[in-house]
Amino acid sequence: MNGPTAAIDTLAFGGNGVSRVNGKVCFVPFSCPGDEVRLAITSEKRSYCIARITEIVTPSPSRVTPPCPVFGTCGGCSWQHIDYPQQLQAKRQILVEALWRGARVPDECVGPALPSPDPYGYRSRVQFKVQGTAGRLRIGFYRNNSHQVEDIGSGCAIAVPVVNSTLAVLRVVLDSCPDVSSISQVSVDSAEQGVIAVITYSGRDVSAVSDYFRKRCAELQPLTGLYLQTGRKPLLKLFGDNQLSYDLPQAAPEAPACRLTYQPGGFSQVNRPQNRVILDIVRRMACFEDTAHVLDLYCGNGNFSLPIAGEVARVTGIEEHAGSIVSAEANRAANGIGNVEFICADAVSGLKELVARGCRFDTIIIDPPRAGAAEVVTELFRLNPSRIIYVSCDPSTLARDCGLLAGSGYTVRESVPVDMFPQTYHLESVTLLQKQ
Repeated sequence: MNGPTAAIDTLAFGGNGVSRVNGKVCFVPFSCPGDEVRLAITSEKRSYCIARITEIVTPSPSRVTPPCPVFGTCGGCSWQHIDYPQQLQAKRQILVEALWRGARVPDECVGPALPSPDPYGYRSRVQFKVQGTAGRLRIGFYRNNSHQVEDIGSGCAIAVPVVNSTLAVLRVVLDSCPDVSSISQVSVDSAEQGVIAVITYSGRDVSAVSDYFRKRCAELQPLTGLYLQTGRKPLLKLFGDNQLSYDLPQAAPEAPACRLTYQPGGFSQVNRPQNRVILDIVRRMACFEDTAHVLDLYCGNGNFSLPIAGEVARVTGIEEHAGSIVSAEANRAANGIGNVEFICADAVSGLKELVARGCRFDTIIIDPPRAGAAEVVTELFRLNPSRIIYVSCDPSTLARDCGLLAGSGYTVRESVPVDMFPQTYHLESVTLLQKQ
């Protein structure tokens, strides 16, 4: 029997298209706004259902042919079948709806989504799953709703070219590696200077596996460094560099670029051009003055703290990950910056320390993990900044936190979606809140 037909209206955070079937909201994977589709219901709840497409009756004008041969099976991307302008429109609408639900932010406060210069070939860090034995090796990503690895063959469509060329040489070396069945993941991280891979190994013969890779290091170009991750132990260096680096501009055109490094396994944004775009937005929203004191919460390796230091009187950065603080301090020294202080502490403890000191800040920049910053809102109130600039990777937690901040008189003046992750539903945003 034929299933119901439906028109796909919008896209939801999570990647699914949205329609209505029998009066319920219906989420449809791999659909596109403007599609007319025939469906088979796969899961039904009280207020919504989930369905798969059995037939595309009329394709949307925004539907395109995905360039990746494993799209739809590989669990990595969800929107390669949707043209890029439609993706940008959908991401803005997702942010608009989240901010309205969570903090009653009107539509006109949300700007257009800023496109990535490269909708493909942009991702500088990729974690590849590994599965199999010598001669029967699969390297790629988990299939949808599975822990089976879908092999990606010649590479990943959204990865920068050097990541794919690195994967190609790693594939050859891994194929004859002793105890390869105990290798579950290979992470390849490429910066403007350096390409480093981290191999996750759960077997018992660390010595033999380490020796094997050291002997094959000449075959692993363009890698500049290779590490082994075994459980919760520190990374074991097999050969090469111990850091990656990239440049960010300072505000004055004549000033040299600020060179920032980070350690293997450390965090950095995966879309380098869009990282610069976010820094530009932060500068514009902050309207820095040379007397300003700025707090950079969740500061990482100094990604915002150090490039802006020349524009203000003082910057304080707080970060709980010790490795990131090591990198931040090294970056501060290497760039000859004297007006930045870094504190290694979790966000709540670091803020309490600043409150106890009687510190005050004109601007606070927060760039929390996906879970958001609800835990620090009370301490932010005590520091009483005139503006908060919130860099978010999750619209729902951003909206929740903006609602909490509104309770103490902070109003969202502007929010800018930035497409850091084309071909996926994920989005970054930068939001300005000001004290009323």
